[in-house]
Formats: sequence, structure tokens, C-alpha cells
Amino acid sequence: MEDNNKTAAENIQEKAEPETETAEKPVKEKKKSKKDTELENLRAELESKNDLLLRTAAEFDNFKKRTERERLSVAEFAKAAVIKELLPILDNIDRAAVLEDKQSAEYIKGIELIVKQLQGLSGALGIKEIANVGDTFDPNCHEAVMHIEDENLSENVVAQVLQKGYKIGETVIRPAMVSVAN
Repeated sequence: MEDNNKTAAENIQEKAEPETETAEKPVKEKKKSKKDTELENLRAELESKNDLLLRTAAEFDNFKKRTERERLSVAEFAKAAVIKELLPILDNIDRAAVLEDKQSAEYIKGIELIVKQLQGLSGALGIKEIANVGDTFDPNCHEAVMHIEDENLSENVVAQVLQKGYKIGETVIRPAMVSVAN
């Protein structure tokens, strides 16, 4: 009987093993297909992110170009506005240039009016003169072209303005050429 029991037990075991192997194979195939699905999903996500990156880079490049065009347009508009304000003054200068008597009181008065127009325009544009005699020398606003010895002035003080300087806000348009006392 024991032999019969062994044989029956072996038969049961043999029958169970092939079933286990067949049961494991579909599980492995499921895992493999799950990995393949994950891999495909990751590839699709990578393609999507790559496409998004390329589109973002192209959009940024377009933004830079558009911003540069707008900046140039604004600069051109600002220049045109200033020139429009200068045209009446230039017309007055042309009228003064054709006068034959440049020593007359009318001519001198006309030149003085032109200067006042220019000063009014520069004030309207926010242009301010820099450097007056007695100001402390500032290398950001002044360009020292001469040094003089003057006992009446302290050290590093503007002694003479040789050419006026101008600024708008805190931006220096042209530094003033000055003589500085030591």
C-alpha cells in the first residue's frame, strides 16, 4: 500500500507541478506586458514633455523677438515726439539765419527767445543741467579736464564749467566738462 500511496502522491505532485508551471507562465506574461505598458507610457510622456519643451523654447524665442521689435518701436516713437517738439525751434533758427542784420535788437531778441524755447523744452522733457561752480566734484556726472589751485575753493570742488552736462532723472546724458580745484 505504501507503494500505491507513493505512486498516488507522486501522481498528485506531478499533476500539480505542470499546473503550477502553466499558472506561473501567464503571471510572468502579465508582468511582462505590464512592464511593456509602463515603458510605452513613459515613452509617450517623454515625447509629450519633449514636445512641450520645444514649443516653450520656440515661444520664448518669439517673445524675445517681439519684445525687441516693441522696444525699437517705443524708442522710435520717443525720438519722433522729441523731434516734433524741436521743429518749431528749428524753424525759428532758420528764420534768424536768413536775417541780414545780425546786429539789430530784433535779431538778438529772437535768439534769446529761441534759447528760452529750448530751455522750456528741456524742462518739459525733464532734462536737468549738471555742474555749477562750487558743486562737489562727482566723477559720475563730471569730467575733469583741468585742475587748478584756488585758495578760495576747497578741495574737489568745481571751479569752472567748461561745457554743460545734462541728465534725465538719474541717467547722465552728457557729463559736464569742468575744472576742479585742488
